[in-house]
Amino acid sequence: MTEEANTTSNNDQISEDEISIPEVLPILPLKNQVAFPTLNMTLAIHSEFTALIEEVMKSDRMVGAVGIRNPNDDQSTSKQVFEFGTVIRILFATRASDNTTLLVVRGLKRFRISQWLSDKPNLKARITLAPETVETDVETDALFRSLRSLSQEVFSMMPNMPKEAVAGLASIQDPLHLAYIAAAHADIDLQKRQNLLEEDRLKVKLRESVALLSREKEVLALGEKIQSEAQDEMSKSQREYYLRQQLEAIKKELGENDGEKSESDAYRQRIEKSDMSAEARKEALRELDRFDQMTPQSAEYALIKTYLDWLLDLPWNKVSEDQADIKVAREILDEDHYGLQEVKDRLTEYLAVRNLLKIRGPQKNKDLKAPFSTAKGAILCFAGPPGVGKTSLGQSIARAMGREFTRMSLGGIRDEAEIRGHRRTYIGAMPGRIIQAIKRSGTRNPVFMLD
Repeated sequence: MTEEANTTSNNDQISEDEISIPEVLPILPLKNQVAFPTLNMTLAIHSEFTALIEEVMKSDRMVGAVGIRNPNDDQSTSKQVFEFGTVIRILFATRASDNTTLLVVRGLKRFRISQWLSDKPNLKARITLAPETVETDVETDALFRSLRSLSQEVFSMMPNMPKEAVAGLASIQDPLHLAYIAAAHADIDLQKRQNLLEEDRLKVKLRESVALLSREKEVLALGEKIQSEAQDEMSKSQREYYLRQQLEAIKKELGENDGEKSESDAYRQRIEKSDMSAEARKEALRELDRFDQMTPQSAEYALIKTYLDWLLDLPWNKVSEDQADIKVAREILDEDHYGLQEVKDRLTEYLAVRNLLKIRGPQKNKDLKAPFSTAKGAILCFAGPPGVGKTSLGQSIARAMGREFTRMSLGGIRDEAEIRGHRRTYIGAMPGRIIQAIKRSGTRNPVFMLD
């Protein structure tokens, strides 16, 4: 429904007291609409009530407008409409393009249905006028002034509200008329509008209207703030775009654009062709976007470049294929070391069990309880004085398994950051020794010795 409030002064309003309202009226059910007294409104009426409108237009043009409880009901009966409604006088009627009838009406008096007389072909009922209880105390006057000021603020924030309507609010002296204007224009549901119509006391109507418009003011203010922030963000993005275009033009004139662009494109191509994980690729692209926006003079330029180099140089999916022949492994151990039979027997047993787990898998070997699962890596501890062959045994194990060997010396390390890596906030930050050793080995599954 489109409702247009009459915001003229009391002297210009038509005096409804001079109009004689009959006790029996035809009833016009309204879907998703509530008609209010003292207001001029536009009502959209369904085609099924066209005959009722034509009949009313031939007589006194007065009809009782009552809201339907459930707007989804296809048929309107006396049990489906509210008990309270508004006597309206039809000022103008026209047919719309969607086969509905548009009525320009004047709300006259509030009424209550006292007796239903007929349901077909049209609803007809005996009504009892229900005038509101109008208080004239100080609280009512305070509520009226508060509602008028709040209505002016809210109406001025509405995008489709004419300026004349906002200016006309200042001349309204009837609190009841102002309460119905607020109810008609506040963005509330059908039940709340009906509750305001059914309320008898003017003071309660004013208080409820102030509460509804206060909420409407907060919603409209928040909407304006969101829209303003969105426009500011858009303006900021456009400004950054223009500045970036100017920066590109300046770099092109200075001859600095081509080299940097090719370097950035080279990194992007390497990232796309690399076999790194999805998480690492996402982080690499994020850092590359930052790299694109920096100049070589920036403090983080070299840091991000080093970080990307390390990400691209790591062997993400390069794996050495294990040599599974135990006989060959024993020959390599005997070839590299004389004696140490107990140690070489233990290593041979370890390799044999590893091959067994690799062949059978966890489903075929449920009864075998191993200290490692599905042939994954294990930790071996070599203990002994210097020179007995601990490091050379690690090299022999790598050669026997067909893997790369890498060694990290822990002697003299006093800072754990050398092992796990420095934070990138430090100038000259580098990865830890573990990552460096994996990069040197060239595979993700080397025999790794912590010496």
